[in-house]
Amino acid sequence: MQHDEENGGQHYALVKLEESARAIRQAVNEFPVLRRRVEKYQGNRTKAREAYNDLKQQQGRVLSALRYAALSLLEMELPQMADYSVKLSESVKVFNLMTPDYTRLCEFLSDYLEKLPITENMEAKTTSAAIIGHLMAGVKMGYYPTDLKHVRYLARSIEFPEDVTVNLLDPCCGCGMALHTLADGKNCKTYGVELDKHRAEESLARLDRVGFGSYFRSRISNEAFHLMLLNPPYLSVMTEGGANTRNEKRFLIDSLSHLLYGGLLIYIIPYYRLTPDICRILCDNFEDITVWKFTGGEFQRFKQAAVLGIRRKRQDGSEQAAGLASLAFQPDQLPELTELPENRYTLPDAAKKVELFKGAEFNVAELAEQMKKSTSFSRMFEKNKLDRGEKRPLLPLNLGQVGLIGGSGLINGLVECDTPHIIKGRIIKETSVSREENLNNRGDLTSTTVHETRSNKMIFNLLTPQGFLSLSDYGGGGNVDTDSDNEAASGKDMAPGRISAGGKSCFQLGQVAVTAHAQDILSDTDINVGLARHQSGDWGEVSKSDWRANDSALKAGNRILSAYTGRGGKHFWIITEADRSYTTVMMPEDY
Repeated sequence: MQHDEENGGQHYALVKLEESARAIRQAVNEFPVLRRRVEKYQGNRTKAREAYNDLKQQQGRVLSALRYAALSLLEMELPQMADYSVKLSESVKVFNLMTPDYTRLCEFLSDYLEKLPITENMEAKTTSAAIIGHLMAGVKMGYYPTDLKHVRYLARSIEFPEDVTVNLLDPCCGCGMALHTLADGKNCKTYGVELDKHRAEESLARLDRVGFGSYFRSRISNEAFHLMLLNPPYLSVMTEGGANTRNEKRFLIDSLSHLLYGGLLIYIIPYYRLTPDICRILCDNFEDITVWKFTGGEFQRFKQAAVLGIRRKRQDGSEQAAGLASLAFQPDQLPELTELPENRYTLPDAAKKVELFKGAEFNVAELAEQMKKSTSFSRMFEKNKLDRGEKRPLLPLNLGQVGLIGGSGLINGLVECDTPHIIKGRIIKETSVSREENLNNRGDLTSTTVHETRSNKMIFNLLTPQGFLSLSDYGGGGNVDTDSDNEAASGKDMAPGRISAGGKSCFQLGQVAVTAHAQDILSDTDINVGLARHQSGDWGEVSKSDWRANDSALKAGNRILSAYTGRGGKHFWIITEADRSYTTVMMPEDY
């Protein structure tokens, strides 16, 4: 909540008190005139009745002015003057309007006006200044969140449905502590609106949805909330017509439509703000209304009371309003919140969706909520069925397709399989130059033609648990060499290619071939790791004499044979020919 600051140099309570004083002063001047008019038209019943009705209306205006004056005096902490106002209004109410002499009544009213602490009374200026100074000392537009101990008393009095998520709204939520405490441990969704940006940002951590900016410029669904906690700023504001109105009243009128019929209102205001107009709004729109004052020092400081009621269809509540308004003059008779029974009010068990909730100002969190609800926006990013699932080619990919996929970057990342590895494909441009000599009939060189060929080369880089490999043209479409003794009958070709290890390299592998038998048994990782070890001078599981022979073959240019065991426990060989033009991966039985 927030309190009044000065209103054109005056506190709101003083402004209202002076309005009441002007109405009473006018009545003092007009009472004798109207009474004489009644006497004048005694022979004309119609005009006499009109004059009497004017007198009756003036009496009603005095009674209303005295009641509002009493409430202003209570706010100014002048309980004795407030009590005197109430007693004087009772005397005016029973006064016989046909009394010939109004002198005594006018004297009492004039004496009352002289005692009021208003600036028009020269003798009261000092008193008025002291009173206003006292008021201003405590109400400098400070932010005073609802005491959480009292919020827990309120929460205890509410029975929440078990199987329905209920919606809770606070149109001036501050930092969100009060609504968060009220909803703690309950199956509910919390919505708040806050004018101050810093408090609104803080409330984002406590409430499900927060609207930034003025509540009166927000857009919120009607009849969508099971409970509304309304602790409005205690301010006077100027309407578009230039008149002053109370924020307590303005918030109540504008926000009650958000409640479901059967929903609970918790309306926290100073007890002296239970003015007849506010009481009429409450009684027209709510039933089962109860009023509970705050306890101890909290009540002494802010004079707060909680009004609870269940929303109903609008009816004439004028009779109930008078009784509710009378409570403002009996604060000592109000029960304290500690006396509020457990589960006194039950929230509706009907599920309700909040279709519209937008603050007055741009808020990234609220924008995200709205975008999630937007079907058109979600369709923009919706994937079709082909994009959602795992895709496998109907036929094995040819070399060109592999190159296209690798060059586009789709073969790029972790490959989760029996032999996990990281792979990245890229394309590099290569230029090859050849020369052709042109000879004449006599065999003399006449010219040289230079042929320049530009091509794209596909390279795959793999990171395996055993090290880094760089593959180029693996499975290429060059000359295919086959082992006629072992493969002719099966009709299976070997897969040629060139593989270079990313680590230490002792010699060139040349064209790499893998027998079909080895391809069926060994995994790609087995083959690649074996080739990397072979090229780096790690001969694997050969005998010591063969190891020394391989080391000598590196220098002498002889054939090299290595032996390894795959992950499946299968032994295989890798042989590089003496001229380093060919390397073959095979199973021992293929030899």
